[in-house]
Amino acid sequence: MHIEPGVVDGAKMILSYGTAAAAAGLSLKLVAEDLRSHSAASFALRAVLATVGTFICFEVLPHVPVGVSEVHLILGTTLMLILGAGPAALGLAAGLLAQGLFFAPSDLPMFTVNVTTLLFPLIGIHMLARRIVPAHKPYVDLGYADVLKLSVAYQGGIVAWVAFWALYGHGTSALSGVVSFGAAYMLVVIVEPLADLAALAGAKALRRFKDSGAFAHRLHHAA
Repeated sequence: MHIEPGVVDGAKMILSYGTAAAAAGLSLKLVAEDLRSHSAASFALRAVLATVGTFICFEVLPHVPVGVSEVHLILGTTLMLILGAGPAALGLAAGLLAQGLFFAPSDLPMFTVNVTTLLFPLIGIHMLARRIVPAHKPYVDLGYADVLKLSVAYQGGIVAWVAFWALYGHGTSALSGVVSFGAAYMLVVIVEPLADLAALAGAKALRRFKDSGAFAHRLHHAA
């Protein structure tokens, strides 16, 4: 999902500064919530793990340009379920920034656009999980249907934001590129729920480490 430089530019970038600031504010709220139920050391560890995971998704896993952006396997749902929404939000932003600073400096001008596109869907699935997952059920006990709903919501949110930025930047002339990107990106929905379930199965097998600080409390416990 990397929106390339030029898709949004000039004075239109001002909107992205506002949306990125809003996403940052909501993310800080998630961080504060996390710190109320976890130690600072646990939060820091999980934020580092989320940053490394994000960086791997962007730089190590395959990614191809399609239409108005790039198609990445961004395991946002996995990060949220395993590590918690606050650390996942920080990790997504930090991983994106690290990629821009050290590997793709040309992407840095689009940081506010891309970080908005990553964070708002994450915040959305965090709220969705609160609604669809019963309070007594730990995340490790989620089934395919629940994971699929979260994955579709996250990936659909990314596609919606990419479409918004492309149409905002170039109007209907970007429509064919948006359709191509959206069609390709929905293929990720086939893969991500399986990755989520594999990650949850691994976490379940490591239940003896549930209080080590490396996992979000909600992963192995009721709300």
